[in-house]
Amino acid sequence: MFTTDNGVFSKRTVDYGSRVLLDAVNLNDIPSGSILDMGCGYGPIGLAIALDNPDRAVELVDVNERALALARRNAEQNQIHNATIYTSNQYEKVTNKYAAIVTNPPVRAGKAVVDGMISGAQTHLLPKGRLTVVLQKKQGAPSAKKLMQTIFGNCEIIKKDKGYYILESIASDQANG
Repeated sequence: MFTTDNGVFSKRTVDYGSRVLLDAVNLNDIPSGSILDMGCGYGPIGLAIALDNPDRAVELVDVNERALALARRNAEQNQIHNATIYTSNQYEKVTNKYAAIVTNPPVRAGKAVVDGMISGAQTHLLPKGRLTVVLQKKQGAPSAKKLMQTIFGNCEIIKKDKGYYILESIASDQANG
């Protein structure tokens, strides 16, 4: 159960793209280490991952202070203790390297923001870490796939559902950045 409010994305229900991402992402064979939810909103993706992976630290970041306050409240009400929630404009305040980064990027913020969230992931992934992104085909999934292919040398569409693409790239086995 999540609390939402005005001023946050998809306040009435967990949006379909986030649900498709959560259904498709496989965190069983990622390296040991933390997981990052980039652009977490009120926390549905990162908190669901934290709940399902109690032995992993999960970090949730966003620029929207209202959304972050709701994410903190949602972590507390769901008794999720392995999540750290903080303000960061994309990767500005992110200092760790992660086994996985997941994102449902804010398409309305523009292509530069979406591309920044994708391209910035490379220096924040551990060797063999994964970036998993959900985007609608009509809102830039094909160009995001090309960008991920260019940055990581690989990108797979791991699921398609009602126009949503779940894109995944795996970092090389050498440290990035």
